Amino acid sequence: MTSLVIMQVASALMQVSFFLVVSSANSYAQYLGGTSTFSGLVIGIPTAFSGMVLLPLMKYDQGGYRRPLNFACATAILGNVLYSLAYRAGFLYLILLGRIVSGFSFTFFMYSKRYCSDPRIVGVRRRTTLAGWLVLGQGFGFSIGPFLGGLLYKIGFANTIFNGYTSPTWIMAAVWAVFWAIASRLFEDVPTASQPAPSSEDSMELRELPSRANSTLAKDTKLDDLKPDEEAIETPVLSDTASSQSPSRLRLPWQRRLPMNAAQLGVTATMCWFAMTSFFILGAWEANIPVFTGTPSPLSGPFHYSPFAAGNFIAVGGAATIPFLLLNLLAARRVQDRHTLAVGTALGAAGLVVALAVLAARRVTVASFFVCWFLVALGFNLTSTVTLSLLSKQLPGEWNANISLVIQYSNYTGRVCGAVWGGAGVKVGMLNYVGLQIGIVGIGALMFSTLWKQLKAKKG
Repeated sequence: MTSLVIMQVASALMQVSFFLVVSSANSYAQYLGGTSTFSGLVIGIPTAFSGMVLLPLMKYDQGGYRRPLNFACATAILGNVLYSLAYRAGFLYLILLGRIVSGFSFTFFMYSKRYCSDPRIVGVRRRTTLAGWLVLGQGFGFSIGPFLGGLLYKIGFANTIFNGYTSPTWIMAAVWAVFWAIASRLFEDVPTASQPAPSSEDSMELRELPSRANSTLAKDTKLDDLKPDEEAIETPVLSDTASSQSPSRLRLPWQRRLPMNAAQLGVTATMCWFAMTSFFILGAWEANIPVFTGTPSPLSGPFHYSPFAAGNFIAVGGAATIPFLLLNLLAARRVQDRHTLAVGTALGAAGLVVALAVLAARRVTVASFFVCWFLVALGFNLTSTVTLSLLSKQLPGEWNANISLVIQYSNYTGRVCGAVWGGAGVKVGMLNYVGLQIGIVGIGALMFSTLWKQLKAKKG
């Protein structure tokens, strides 16, 4: 259980690190000579470089999590320090370099997701619940991160080292150093190919023992034949060969003798689309709110927010979603993943449609814009809960590393493109900014409506 807590805390800290600079990045970039679009790039660029580093890192992880955890902690500390030093150096591109190095630490997003769906330690009925805890940490991150960033902005700029722009990242570097010391001492890795599987109950604390032996899914298995309440398929049991392989070295699904069938390909494409969509829209709004509310225009008349006020606006909207995310944790064992996906998409789409309406009517108020942000944050956080967990229930357990990878790359694509699109939202026009998001959601809705029957999976 201690290792699971460390994985969840690491994921939450990465969320805080990602969102900590959102409220002040626009002002910081402009102070150093940049633009609002550049600030969007600063917010979103870490995940692009995280994607570049992820594949090489997987060659050296030995199928475990300790090496990636150490790598994430080290690069998080270095990246935050570089970002902080940009003010003293007066060098715009140092904040970009700092965020790029921080992006190396975000490779651990994939490992935290993989851990929570790893068939060596997690049963089928716990995967959505654990994914829900990750998303709860995500909600915590984009609430606490912008709030602390905005609050620390109030420190002012009397000191060239520790001031309103640099204090958040100095503090975050210290937090990561403390966490690294604790994690290095307490984290216990999963068994690898060179280690015998532990027999003690504590070592396999998340494992759910199957009530009946079950081989990996065959090519022609139909999802409708898998009844949600059958205990016989509680946890797929891998063959000795498959279970001893390093997840990083497993062959990709299309390289196997039994390739994915049409239904599995469709479900995989749908989950990847929603993984991208969720983070594209969340990233766009988080990057856009400080720009939109801080830029004088006929549409943003009631705002004129400082970075502190914009950070509070983002944080309050994120905090308002946390009770509902907790309810989702309780409901995970009773509600199918496809229903969670549909509800989340509907809520997020409602927020976007209302935003488009109030922008088109030029009736933007603080209350109306907050309602839009709340619905978007809640809906697409719920949607992101099920993308990997649903897919892991549909495909053989030995494919877990590969499906974790494709989902994470979809997340990365959404984060990078969304942050840049959000930063440029005022420049391209707010109606165009929201309209594109509605179009992306519409494509996803068409995909899951077409594959609704194939999206059926076990609860929990």
